[in-house]
Amino acid sequence: MTTSNPTGEQYDLTLEHDGHHVTGVVTQVAAGIRALAVDGVALTETFGADEAPPSACGITLVPWPNRVAGGRWSLDGREQQLDLTEPAKGNASHGLLRYTAYRVVEREPHAVTLGATVFPQHGYPFQLDTTVRHELVADGMVVTHTITNVGSDRAPFAVGSHPFFRVGDHDPATLTVTLAAATRYETDEASIPVGTSPVAGTEFDLSQGPRLGDLDLDTGYRDVAPDADGIRTTTFTAPDGSATELWQDASFEYVQVFTPRNFPRDGVKGLAVAAEPMTAPANALASGEGLRWLDPGESWTGSWGVRYRATGV
Repeated sequence: MTTSNPTGEQYDLTLEHDGHHVTGVVTQVAAGIRALAVDGVALTETFGADEAPPSACGITLVPWPNRVAGGRWSLDGREQQLDLTEPAKGNASHGLLRYTAYRVVEREPHAVTLGATVFPQHGYPFQLDTTVRHELVADGMVVTHTITNVGSDRAPFAVGSHPFFRVGDHDPATLTVTLAAATRYETDEASIPVGTSPVAGTEFDLSQGPRLGDLDLDTGYRDVAPDADGIRTTTFTAPDGSATELWQDASFEYVQVFTPRNFPRDGVKGLAVAAEPMTAPANALASGEGLRWLDPGESWTGSWGVRYRATGV
């Protein structure tokens, strides 16, 4: 481990299980995923240990994901003002722990649990204890978030993460993306939701697996159809049939799909794809949609994960 880099210490994880070799790297700062691979097949985009995460690659988003319009929201009739961390659009973006160095709570060869505290501050007068556990499993990784209200007042929160996905060395433009979502958020020029609309038959409909190279998205989705166990899945499939899947438990009802064309990879900028699991959509502190509230001493836990499906499986 080293501390001479923008993301702090690097926690190397490894697992040998059921004939599979799984590896991952988790960062101290923002409890981010810097790398994940199954049998040598990369499932996520990566970046150098001496680099900051490009486009928030892999970071944890707490106590809200995405954006808060103007950094303003109302608490018991009083306006709260958060720092504007996306000044170009005038928003508070990606929560309060993006540049926080987490502490190690538990360390195993195949897993690490990191913790950080959200302290009361202007715009968010609450105190939360947070932990993130990254655990390797035979087909990928399980990520479990726990939030505890350690303050004296009832506290609102939402959770998200910002992973970018790959299927090994396949060109992202050749992948298809499949997501059974019925509704998308319409947004203004500041990327804040202003309404919703059905996606069926539109360019935002991902149910039939369109090619990523044909898409230009920074789009929030809701009404994602779960399976019998309440799991919602976004699947990236390569031309040979192999796939990387993002799965979200019943707590994570929302997902943001983002396809930037300027993601740095091997010294060249190109297409990448993020699918961001979220417990609430953009602007949740202001709108209340999907927002959860914890009483003093109360805790919440939710999970999502990444899994690999080899060709023919």
